[in-house]
Amino acid sequence: MRYLTSSFILMSVFCWFKTKAEFFTSIGQMTDLIFTEKDLVNSLKEYIKAEESKMSKIKRWAEKLEALTSTSTSDPEGYLGHPVNAYKLVKRMNTDWQELERIVLQDPADGFINNLTVQKQYFPSEEDEAGAAKALMRLQDTYKLDPDSISKGKLPGVKHSAFLTAEDCFDMGKIAYNDGDYYHTVLWMQQALKQIDEGEDTDISKSEVLDYLSYSVFQLGDLFRAIELTRRLIALDPTHERAGGNLHYFEALLEKEQHEGKVNKTAFEEPKTVSGIYERPPDYLPEREVYEALCRGEGVKMTNRRQKRLHCRYQDGNRNPRLLLAPIKEEDEWDSPHIVRHYDVLSHEEIETIKELAKPKLARASIINSVTGIQEPAMYRVSKSAWLEEEDSAVIVRVNQRIEDITGLTAKTAELLQIANYGVGGQYEPHFDFSRKNEPDAFKRLGTGNRLATYLNYMSDVPAGGATVFPDFGAAIWPKKGTAVFWYNLFRSGEGDYRTRHAACPVLVGSKWVANKWFHERGQEFIRPCGLTEVD
Repeated sequence: MRYLTSSFILMSVFCWFKTKAEFFTSIGQMTDLIFTEKDLVNSLKEYIKAEESKMSKIKRWAEKLEALTSTSTSDPEGYLGHPVNAYKLVKRMNTDWQELERIVLQDPADGFINNLTVQKQYFPSEEDEAGAAKALMRLQDTYKLDPDSISKGKLPGVKHSAFLTAEDCFDMGKIAYNDGDYYHTVLWMQQALKQIDEGEDTDISKSEVLDYLSYSVFQLGDLFRAIELTRRLIALDPTHERAGGNLHYFEALLEKEQHEGKVNKTAFEEPKTVSGIYERPPDYLPEREVYEALCRGEGVKMTNRRQKRLHCRYQDGNRNPRLLLAPIKEEDEWDSPHIVRHYDVLSHEEIETIKELAKPKLARASIINSVTGIQEPAMYRVSKSAWLEEEDSAVIVRVNQRIEDITGLTAKTAELLQIANYGVGGQYEPHFDFSRKNEPDAFKRLGTGNRLATYLNYMSDVPAGGATVFPDFGAAIWPKKGTAVFWYNLFRSGEGDYRTRHAACPVLVGSKWVANKWFHERGQEFIRPCGLTEVD
């Protein structure tokens, strides 16, 4: 009965999950997996207890019968000459052994298996595992973490210890390998090999690791090391089905190069290394280095001269009646484009209410396809989001009104309040909030014009990572729970301010919750009238 109850509870808890294979995109939803695992552990312990009780009964039977048969077999006729012994033998063979058979055939695992079967419907999938592994690799790259530090759980701001086994590192490498990412394959296979060499007890063999490692360094263009690693592999496993063929191919390729006089080069470009680590291959994002440096707090262009132009003030929304007695604390974060931070915008109670309202609605965050105008998920945006309406709660009404009062803009044409929760290594790579000229249909269905301004509420502190950065002018803004940042995406002329291209850095430690309010052009004509030039 207990198993049926726990299964029913679990189904109730998880009934709001609309999609599978999306756990890694939201820390908020991943927390439910913690309680699922706890329930499974309790169920497993009950199964072990039942199994131990069953074995204890069987053991007592065996010990009793062993002593009995030891006596009876030494003098069978004499033993059975006692009528009570004769009766008990018949009784045992007719009744007691059948009872023992019943006990042996009992399967205490049934309840646990039933519980596990129900819960497995909601388990993370292979896509989740791959997504979480790639998130670790993303953190590794962005924050320049070596595999050994990650494996030992040495991250800034952590409250709980964690480590990766050699098998975990091997699996990380395999995921990268299957994705054609030989750079990360090498890093994680080397870490797995290191931990095995240090004596870690594991079921992963060196030959398995060397198999992946040798081919991956070859793919990176390091032919000499590929030959060395393949020879090590053959020394460990002379019967390996691929190693011999690979070695023959590598050596033939090297001989060809030597014959052509390229003794120090292969047919491939020599791989660049830093401290023995291969150089990370370039990717599709042109400002990758600048963006990631800002995420680490490096390259921020906050000069003393600029700092002197930044001020703090009390802001009453142009003498808005609701702010006269309780003005908002406003701080300049950047001078041009002007970005401000507002303090104590959301209370802890409001934040918790908003999170609880959003959780059942969270779905994989999407981007607007610049060609089709249709929203779709993308790997450069790893989070889950939900849209909250004023009908959902009086808290949403109050928050929307407060944002309108602070900014002075009308929320009648604004988008709904969007709540986002970032998952493992959650991020949103550099992007514009407004639509560019080559995306004329991005907000056409709304009929409210372009995104004029962004109001970004931080609903959690983030121990490490998670900054909002602006690569164009070198600004980094760090999350502070209860605060919000505000900037205009468009000049007064309606032209886009391309300097506002920004990114949400990967969350290194913690869980990041934000609430976005995007104001649109329509309805703001007299609130923010056009300027005299294109860039006013």
